[in-house]
Amino acid sequence: METDWTTLITQLIWIIFFIMIFTGANQKIQMKLWGIDIRNKLSLINKYLLEDRNKIENILRNLGVETPSVLIRRATNFFTIDPVSIEPTDIIKRMDHLIRISDKSFRNLVSLYVKNIDKYEKSLVETSLSIYAAINQVYKIIRHYLLLAEKENNWILLMQLELQMPQILKIVETYHEALDPFTKGKPIGDSAGPLVVYRLIENGKIVSKTVVEETSITELWMDNRRIYVIKAEGPGSNVGRPGHVLADLVEKLNGNVDLIITIDAALKLEGEELGEIAEGVGAAIGDPGPEKIAIERAATKYNIPLRALIIKMDFKDAIYTMKKEIFEACERAYDYTRRLIRELTPPNSTIIVAGIGNTIGVPG
Repeated sequence: METDWTTLITQLIWIIFFIMIFTGANQKIQMKLWGIDIRNKLSLINKYLLEDRNKIENILRNLGVETPSVLIRRATNFFTIDPVSIEPTDIIKRMDHLIRISDKSFRNLVSLYVKNIDKYEKSLVETSLSIYAAINQVYKIIRHYLLLAEKENNWILLMQLELQMPQILKIVETYHEALDPFTKGKPIGDSAGPLVVYRLIENGKIVSKTVVEETSITELWMDNRRIYVIKAEGPGSNVGRPGHVLADLVEKLNGNVDLIITIDAALKLEGEELGEIAEGVGAAIGDPGPEKIAIERAATKYNIPLRALIIKMDFKDAIYTMKKEIFEACERAYDYTRRLIRELTPPNSTIIVAGIGNTIGVPG
């Protein structure tokens, strides 16, 4: 009798299983489970958005902004359309123009609401709004694909979204945590390049300093060589225009430059040590294209050796408060840079060293 019951239950389970397969009920149940999990993660992202919005609103109110919600809404919905790429002719020039206009327009937008503050505080506000806008954009895109998948009963789209959610959530959490250093003006991992070259400025004999397009050029003597140090003007949240400024400097010097070194943070591979330093050839700069190609063209035109140093870190380390390991790596990179200069150039040479990255918390 017991065997009969076991057989009956087994057969019943198989019948239910086949019914679910033929009717698609198993797929609907799976979609429902995926939808619930995505919605839970979406709710968490929305929680981050509310926290960040409240934090930014408080900062804006303290700066005298009467309607911070209006500024946040306008800044969040601000966008830039990429140039046409199907016709590559002058695409770099067009991209550079759009980037310049976009940056200027966003800053003018912030200036309409945030008045009577120095450019240091203003830069922190601009970056904080950009971080909030990035998180908000991710939230809207996830919500769009979730609703679209459910509306069209597209289980493949829903499955892809479910599989990508852990990685997306990790990126969102990184941006959420990064708001703290940008609201308080702390150096971040991406400030490694500017920090390394600032050490050159600290230890060299300064001849002159100028600022062009929010990018500082410091001429100094060190190790019996003339060195031009280029970095974004600090200590505000600023990346400057190091590529174009470097190219203009090379032209002013009539190409009489013996070496160009660019120093930047770079994403490390899993398994690589945080703060590992690597040396290479080329322009170490992670912009969309205009700044990098300006450096490459200047070096190529006058046949100037182009060397690069990178300090490796992961994405979270790059935009969060600078860790001890990265700071120590910057000290080693400073020594590495001086050694490269001595190895690759004779005394009385002219060298350009550019520290690439966000110079927040780094003066000069």
